[in-house]
Amino acid sequence: MFALVPLLAAAATAAAPPPAAPLDTALAQLIIAPPTPPPVPLSDEAMLAIGANAGRMTVPVSIDQRGPWNFIIDTGAERTVVSRELAGVLGLASGPQLRVIAMTGPAITSSVVVPHLSVSTVAHEAIEAPALEARDLGAVGMLGIDALQGHAVSIDFDHDRMTLRPSRRRANGARQAAMANEVVVTARSLYGQLIVTDAFFHGRRIAVVIDTGSPVTVGNTALLAAVTRRARSLGPLQLTSATGGTLTTDARSVDELSIGGIGFQNVRVAFSDVPPFARFGLTGKPALMLGMDALRLFRQVDIDFANREIRFALPRSHMGMAFDGTRSAGFE
Repeated sequence: MFALVPLLAAAATAAAPPPAAPLDTALAQLIIAPPTPPPVPLSDEAMLAIGANAGRMTVPVSIDQRGPWNFIIDTGAERTVVSRELAGVLGLASGPQLRVIAMTGPAITSSVVVPHLSVSTVAHEAIEAPALEARDLGAVGMLGIDALQGHAVSIDFDHDRMTLRPSRRRANGARQAAMANEVVVTARSLYGQLIVTDAFFHGRRIAVVIDTGSPVTVGNTALLAAVTRRARSLGPLQLTSATGGTLTTDARSVDELSIGGIGFQNVRVAFSDVPPFARFGLTGKPALMLGMDALRLFRQVDIDFANREIRFALPRSHMGMAFDGTRSAGFE
C-alpha cells in the first residue's frame, strides 16, 4: 500500500554546523500518560486551540473515546499518521506494512489500525495509519487529507484558533462571493490535495500546493531554473522529514511571486526535487509547496476541500500592496 507523508517534522536549520552528539535514547523517549477522564465531545463548530509546533497547526484529536492529543494538521499529506508511542499507549492493533513517500524519499513502515478517530466534526472508523516516531513527527500524530475531505479548514492567525466544519460541493460549481479584503483562489484536486494553477513568476505560470505541514516553502528545480537570475542565494538549508531522514536544500530569496493575483516579494524558498513533486506530476514544471512561513503573512486562510477553494484574508497593513516575505516569521 502507498501513503504520501511529505511533512517536514522539524524547523529548517543551517546545514553548515557539525552534527550534535547523539541523544541518549532513554532521555529522548517520549512518555505519554493515558488521559483521564474521557474528554467532553466537541461541538460541530468547536474552536480548536492551535499549538505552536515549528510554525504548524495542531488540534486535539480523540481516538476510540480517549484523549484528546495534539495532532499536526498537514494539508500536504494524503494519510493520517499516529506515532508509535501513542499507538503503544492505546494498544492499537498492528496493520500491514506501508510504503510511505516523505520529503526525503520512500520508506517502508509499520502501520496501526485506528478503530475510531474524531476531531470536531471529523470522524473516521477503522483507518490504517502509518506509525512513525513522535520525535520525527514533532507531535504524537498528524491529520492528513484523508481525515479532512468533505470539510473546510479555517486557520485564524489573528486569534490563534482553528475551526473545522462540514462542507458540501455547491450546485453547478457555483462560487461564493469574496468578502471585503479577501481573495478567493480556485484550485484543482489531485489525490485529494489542492493545486493552485493561478500562480506566476514574472508572467510564467507555476503550480502551487498548499502545505500546512511544512514550516518552510519548498520549490522544485524546474522553478529554480526559472528564478536563478532573480533569486539571491541564502546558502544550504537542512530539513528533517517525518520519517527521520534529512535533506539539504538550496535556499534562495525569490524576488517576486503571484498567487491568485496576490503579490509576494522576497520569498524564501528551499529548492529540491522532493518526491511529492513527482507524485503530483510536477517534476518538469515550475512548482512550489507553500509552507506555513508564507501562509502566516495572512490574517486568515480558509481551505475548502469540497469546493476546491482557498480564501486568503489580506493583512490590514498590506491592502493593495505586495507582501514582503522578509516580514514573515522564519524569513531571513
